[in-house]
Amino acid sequence: QVQLVESGGGLVQPGGSLRLSCVVSGFTVDYYTIAWYRRAPGKERELVSCIPSRDGRTYYSDSVKGRFTVTRDNAKNTVYLQMNSLKPEDTAVYYCASKPGTCQHPLVDHWGQGTQVTVSA
Repeated sequence: QVQLVESGGGLVQPGGSLRLSCVVSGFTVDYYTIAWYRRAPGKERELVSCIPSRDGRTYYSDSVKGRFTVTRDNAKNTVYLQMNSLKPEDTAVYYCASKPGTCQHPLVDHWGQGTQVTVSA
C-alpha cells in the first residue's frame, strides 16, 4: 500500500525556517518523482518544488527559488523540503505527491494528507 506522510509544519515567524518531511512507503523514492505542492486559502494549488527520479534537475517555482531546497534520503525513503526566509505569503497547507514521470507531468499518482505551515508574527 502506497502512503506519503508529511510532517514538520507549524507556526513560524517571518524570516524563520522549517523543514518538511515526506515519508514514503510502498515504493522506493529513488525511482519516483516527488513533488511538493501547496494550497493557500482562497488560492489554487501551486507546484512549489519537485525532485525527479534518479538524476535530473530539481524544480522550484519562482516564488520560492533561492529560499527552499528539496532533497531526498534514499536510506530513509524520505523527501525533505527545507524552507528558509519564510514569508507570510508562504502560509498554506503543503502536500507531497508522487508523479508518473517528470516534474512537468500534469498528473499525480498519490497524495499525502498535508501539513499546515503558518508564517506570522
